[in-house]
Amino acid sequence: MYYNGTDKRYNQFSMFLKNKFGYKVYKITLDAGFSCPNRDGTLSYDGCIFCDEKGSFSNSHSNKLSLKEQVLEEIEIQRKRFKAEKFMSYFQAFTNTYKPVKELEKIYNDALCHPDILGLSIGTRPDCIDDEKLKLISSYKDDYYTWIEYGLQSIHDKTLKRINRGHDYDCFLRAYEKTKNAGINVCVHVIFGLWETHDEIMQTANEIARLGVDGVKIHMLCALNNTKIAKMYENGEVDFMTDDEYVNLICDFMELLPPECTIHRLAGNGDRFNLIAPTWLGRKFDCLNKIDDEFERRNSWQSKLYSKSFALSNNG
Repeated sequence: MYYNGTDKRYNQFSMFLKNKFGYKVYKITLDAGFSCPNRDGTLSYDGCIFCDEKGSFSNSHSNKLSLKEQVLEEIEIQRKRFKAEKFMSYFQAFTNTYKPVKELEKIYNDALCHPDILGLSIGTRPDCIDDEKLKLISSYKDDYYTWIEYGLQSIHDKTLKRINRGHDYDCFLRAYEKTKNAGINVCVHVIFGLWETHDEIMQTANEIARLGVDGVKIHMLCALNNTKIAKMYENGEVDFMTDDEYVNLICDFMELLPPECTIHRLAGNGDRFNLIAPTWLGRKFDCLNKIDDEFERRNSWQSKLYSKSFALSNNG
């Protein structure tokens, strides 16, 4: 089974967008200077064990630029580099609902300042959303393709505690239900390599399938400079999957997801210049090609085992 008229055996978000809108659509990553309750002392000063001082921000420009300046700069860059035609404004760094609603409204409005922007995506934590913020974000959905991206990482509370996440799975479920009731698309971030068994990771896949999550972004646990996980790695307390192990796990995971679930990311973590281990993460396209090859070898695709797994999860 192939998706979106391509040779991909999974529902790749970029091609989904092109089919939906008829244009190449690229995300503009923006930094509005947000913080995080897990870093500013509200919950802790340590943050999650994998988070660096950039808060998972992948772009190079400084938030010394205004949001409107960032938008214009990124549009120009992506047009030249990728021949992009339309854009989504993406708030990626730290927790992008972690301000009062009036401030959020100005920030989000500034990010939609260009006529070629057709969407808005907001990365945040499930413990940093409420009805008032959801009402604001929902107000954009009639004019813009609107998403909230929640950092779930795992459905298992023992794992969330070990990575110092600062919330439990029930917190995510409450936020997810409210967000879907507000009519907003939801992308869920998960991380592989968090000392979980294969069955535990597949339980996360089955739960994502059961909930009918709109999109998923999959990361591999990695050690970036100046993170707790980097210190653990240097002390011999943690090791990482090989690329082959990761590819097999990715394919197992996607086989359980429904066909409608869009796949926003499968490979590449953080700033490659800041990456300590595993080094293969810096070779994003090698990893993506291996995923394609593994699906072909299996004669498999996203959702191949979805109906069966969903029935088993409901009966179990």
